[in-house]
Amino acid sequence: MGKQEPDPKSLDDSNSTHKPDTSTLDVLAATDMAKPSISSSLLPQPSWFTAKRLLAVFCVINLINYVDRGSIASNGVNGNRRTCTKDGTCSSGSGIQGEFNLSNFQDGVISSAFMVGLLVASPIFASFAKRVNPFRLIGVGLTVWTIAIVGCGFSTNFWFIATCRMLVGVGEASFISLAAPFIDDNAPVAQKTAWLGIFYMCIPTGIAFGYVYGGLVGNHLSWRWAFWIEALLMLPFAVLGLFMKPLQLKGFSHIGSKKPLTSPLTACPEEAVLNCSNGLSSTREESKDGSKGAPSNLNELARFWKDLKTLHLEKTYVINVLGYIAYNFVIGAYSYWGPKAGYYIYHMKNADMMFGGITVISGIFGTLAGGFVLDRMTSTISNAFKLLSVATFLGAIFCFAAFCFKSLYAFIPLFAIGELLVFATQGPVNYVCLHSVNPGLRPLAMAMSTVSIHIFGDVPSSPLVGVVQDHINNWRVTALMLTSVLLIAAGIWFLGIFLHSVDRSNEDSDNQISDAERARSQPLLKEKSNEPIEVPVESS
Repeated sequence: MGKQEPDPKSLDDSNSTHKPDTSTLDVLAATDMAKPSISSSLLPQPSWFTAKRLLAVFCVINLINYVDRGSIASNGVNGNRRTCTKDGTCSSGSGIQGEFNLSNFQDGVISSAFMVGLLVASPIFASFAKRVNPFRLIGVGLTVWTIAIVGCGFSTNFWFIATCRMLVGVGEASFISLAAPFIDDNAPVAQKTAWLGIFYMCIPTGIAFGYVYGGLVGNHLSWRWAFWIEALLMLPFAVLGLFMKPLQLKGFSHIGSKKPLTSPLTACPEEAVLNCSNGLSSTREESKDGSKGAPSNLNELARFWKDLKTLHLEKTYVINVLGYIAYNFVIGAYSYWGPKAGYYIYHMKNADMMFGGITVISGIFGTLAGGFVLDRMTSTISNAFKLLSVATFLGAIFCFAAFCFKSLYAFIPLFAIGELLVFATQGPVNYVCLHSVNPGLRPLAMAMSTVSIHIFGDVPSSPLVGVVQDHINNWRVTALMLTSVLLIAAGIWFLGIFLHSVDRSNEDSDNQISDAERARSQPLLKEKSNEPIEVPVESS
């Protein structure tokens, strides 16, 4: 592609109202006849989002997600199955289980069905982030979530609601994979872990609110209204994700640049908004050699496997996720069996409220504290591993000691301190996930971390703990055995301290679109830069 020398007369005419004052503008003006004119609307436009608005919006979305998880487990929504006494008197039951006359097994399937959609869709959404604007993917996911939640409210049988719950997981997958990289991009450098801590604080808070919300709505209105109200709360955010100018995500190249984006709070240009809204980048119908611009599905699959291999070769990332699996093994079993263990060990009259209260208070303060402490230590991967190993080790000691005491009054403060220390890991562990890989791999890193901690962590832990309890029939011993797994998590994270860890958050992505593909594509995302915009043209 050659640049034509301009006609002096046409050059003077075309620049009569604006005289270039730099050498760069001289070059652009000189090639004005050879290149298509660049409208000011193609320049990056400022987004409505500020960094704090972005954090607030994502926190509310995360809170609604976990309110749903808590509400479907509440007595007001989940309810009780139909029962009959020996004299033939039968109760109609309540909630989902009572209305559909579900067995305990079917009831358990409904509570965890969303996990199927979440685990399958998370890596798919992360892979699509290469070709589709990530902000738009969040909007699509939230739309699927909203429709699926409405479907839950209209359910007529077990299979209907189970299918809807799986779709809820699909919708949540895009947000789980992509929200944390957006927050990491826009958080102040000195407060990155604190911002991640604020975001992940919504997990215990949302679940606790979900218990209360589900009970109130289910008892005063109907379990169906609990879902419909959730859908109304999420709808504005789904619309926001679909129709607002999409934000950039660092680590994805655009035309004319081999560098990843570094200006995240810039919206797509006006001319590209339609393309972003549709999710896909605009491509030329044919390239110079006449071949189609879109890559084949085979190439997409090859790129996905290449990225997956890159993740598994990153020792820092692997060690971090292995520790996270052991950690989540314990936390998942605590959340499921904790109230029952507390009831049998300490004869708590209201074990649900007791464990729920301890978890939400310790979860909020612990998650926030972990983020702020790492920022004060200076956020590095090595420091994150130090905090992860120490906090988890001390938390395991306090929780273990709590179950050793026979007094409830000794158990409560010790267990609360233990959970506070354990929850302090939420910010640091996700900081390592995001900073141990280059920017373009962050969505996949978060997705595979989510898949791993569930498949190998909390999904198998609850039934395994049940098997152990059935065998030994001693809840105190079972709880102590479970708590000891936290020491394994602490040991794995301790090994991470000695790894040669490199913060790759500012590296160029290895998985960018190839130069040939980039030359055939219009940009989804624009970099906010003072550099001239290069537009490839055919030579005359």
